[in-house]
Amino acid sequence: MDTTVADSPDSGSGSADPPADGSVTASRDGALLRLTLIRPDRRNALSPPMTEALIGALTEAASDNALRAIHIQGFGDDFCAGSDWVATNSGDQRPRTGDLVRRIPHAAHRVIELLHTVQLPVVSSVRGWAVGLGCNLALAADFTVAATDAVFWEPFLARGFSPDSGASWLLPRLVGLARAKRMLLLGEQVSGASAQDWGLIHQAVEPAEVNTATEELLERLVGGPTVAIGLTKQGLHYAQHSTLPQAMTQELFNLELSCRTADFKEGLAAFTQRRPPGFTGR
Repeated sequence: MDTTVADSPDSGSGSADPPADGSVTASRDGALLRLTLIRPDRRNALSPPMTEALIGALTEAASDNALRAIHIQGFGDDFCAGSDWVATNSGDQRPRTGDLVRRIPHAAHRVIELLHTVQLPVVSSVRGWAVGLGCNLALAADFTVAATDAVFWEPFLARGFSPDSGASWLLPRLVGLARAKRMLLLGEQVSGASAQDWGLIHQAVEPAEVNTATEELLERLVGGPTVAIGLTKQGLHYAQHSTLPQAMTQELFNLELSCRTADFKEGLAAFTQRRPPGFTGR
């Protein structure tokens, strides 16, 4: 099974034959990095090597000065059905006690942490099922565009174990404690349309419009002031666990950095000249 990150054409629409089944492919589209989860026979559930490949791609992207946005999608009809527990526990020997505590921080949890901290805007486009880790991948993205009939589901308790991959942190902040309990304690499935109404995702559109809506959003983000976007993302996350004075102090440091960029000078010039800015991400 091919599980390395490799160059690949965009394949989120399901219109082309997939590359190697069980892979995470990366394609550069100018300043945009597209990551595609490819395992359609398992609804793009992530095997351990696929998770490692995703971590590698996001880690590399975090320090790539040529990138200005990241797009994550699933191949074919679904986004991601979570971690593949069958593949993880398919060995003949029972894992040692504490295996999950040792392993998951460097696997599923690391993926969510990277999406949360990378100073690039991340967009996910969701069709079909977004389940467990797959649901949390979509929620950890900065913007998620979903089909109205997509399904967001946190089935941890239905499988007899408690949530992981940031579900207990992400959900209350996005939709409030009451709705978080509905999704986590009752296992309630949420459609793309309801997810937009709840504030769980950025936008829900008809299935045929997912690509168009996603590309419009990506074009806007890729053309933005990349450094300022990254610092604003960092500031928003920091403010979720800080006091108002602490948040404003962090804003000052971020402001000092963003005002030293070429995009800041371009923004001022464009304002003075009454024209749209031409940001370069520098």
